[in-house]
Amino acid sequence: MGPTPIDRPAARGAGRTGLVLTAVLVTQLMLVLDAAIVNIALPDIGTELHMTSTSLSWIVNAYTLAFGGLLLLGARAGDLLGRRATFLAGMTVFVLASFAGGLAQDEGLLLASRALQGAGAAFAAPSALAILMSLYKPGAEQTRAIGWYTVVSASGAATGLLAGGILTSVASWRWVFFVNIPIGVAVLAAGFRSLSRDKGVRGSVDVTGALLVTVGMTSVVYGFIRAASDGWTESGTLAAFGVGLVLLAVFIGVELRATSPVMPLRLFADRDRATAYIARLMLVAGSLGAFFFMSQFMQIVLRWTPWQSGMAFLPIPVVIFISSQLVARVVVKHYSTRTIAAVGTLLSGIGLVMMSTLTADSTYGNLLPSLLVFALGNGIAFVPLTTAGLSRVDKSDISVASGLVNVTQQLGGALGLAVLVTIFATAGKDPAVAPGANDHAIHTFVTGADRGFQVGGLMLFVAFALVMLVMRRTSPGAGQRDAAKPVEQLRDTEEIALEVG
Repeated sequence: MGPTPIDRPAARGAGRTGLVLTAVLVTQLMLVLDAAIVNIALPDIGTELHMTSTSLSWIVNAYTLAFGGLLLLGARAGDLLGRRATFLAGMTVFVLASFAGGLAQDEGLLLASRALQGAGAAFAAPSALAILMSLYKPGAEQTRAIGWYTVVSASGAATGLLAGGILTSVASWRWVFFVNIPIGVAVLAAGFRSLSRDKGVRGSVDVTGALLVTVGMTSVVYGFIRAASDGWTESGTLAAFGVGLVLLAVFIGVELRATSPVMPLRLFADRDRATAYIARLMLVAGSLGAFFFMSQFMQIVLRWTPWQSGMAFLPIPVVIFISSQLVARVVVKHYSTRTIAAVGTLLSGIGLVMMSTLTADSTYGNLLPSLLVFALGNGIAFVPLTTAGLSRVDKSDISVASGLVNVTQQLGGALGLAVLVTIFATAGKDPAVAPGANDHAIHTFVTGADRGFQVGGLMLFVAFALVMLVMRRTSPGAGQRDAAKPVEQLRDTEEIALEVG
């Protein structure tokens, strides 16, 4: 027996809500895993396009820097132009850039397409999160939605490695780019159909601030990458650091005076929120670097195919899914945000330190325990850090706060990878970059990777210390209630809410 006339609008509304939720989660998964999906393909890309180990890191960093550096501009664009229009435009750019990347025949075009992918992602991601937060009223449903968002955010890197391994083995490395096209087209179709047209608000765009932070962060990251190849005292290295730090200092000055700053510094006035941003940055910094080295370890040391290497990462998204869902549904009711975040960052750090004991003779059995501990920590940590990043935010800043959640993830990944590649380079010259290398090159690679894991673990221990020493003690569930207040206001004033009927 079908729904009554009274039931039909509610049924259509529920169906459209489900379609939007699916589109948002698929979008977030695509954008996050794209920072990692190329990792498994790096040896094949390097061989075909004749790229060095240092150049290969820019395939990852070109995406994450453009993504993170332009995210706040993308969030502001969502406010001014409307989230539907901004989301669809960003996804269109992302899909077209993916197509160009798959066709790239040289290093320059590949890196340019990766940067363009990141730019498209920067405009799509904050609007997607704001749309998700407006779908549900604060409470159990919204907490579960945040839990799902956390799953795809935290497991995106591991899922990308799995997908990258399968695509590289079955087809070629080019398909880590081409795969975005059919998925992106499906997301665009769902967005055109299910998202209502919303009006932007009047205001200005802080283009100067967005360019300063993007170029400044790129210069700092370039300084780390250059230090890995040319040394810390080389003039180009020092110049890159100097220019980057000056631009970032100017950026802060511009934000203090801007009428509509791309990053309102008042968001960092709340110590819990500021700690959550920094801890999330450190968590991703250590994690993405670990994936970068681990994917190569499996192919270079264990001599596995890309497909086998990708499958070896399968336990990570499984553990992250289970642990993050338990946290979102059960644990948050009994423990404070501070306690949960502390346990998660500590476990992630322990997992990375366990990875640093690997040798050229290690097996997957030696590696698996560290992967499981690391994944468990990530699954536990991301939910409270996401919630704390949105707590006690004024409704006028909810889009920017949502953007900062992604900014810390992307810039953390770029900065962390740059630092860990620099540490990796201290092991010696000519490390192995592909299977079949000689024993000395393999030993150099393992030594460098172990040092990278150690520093990655140290980053996570710093995040743990910050959470424990700076975050306030709150009652269980308080973080979720605080995060719900601005979202409730957002729902009351948002015209992007789903059309029903």
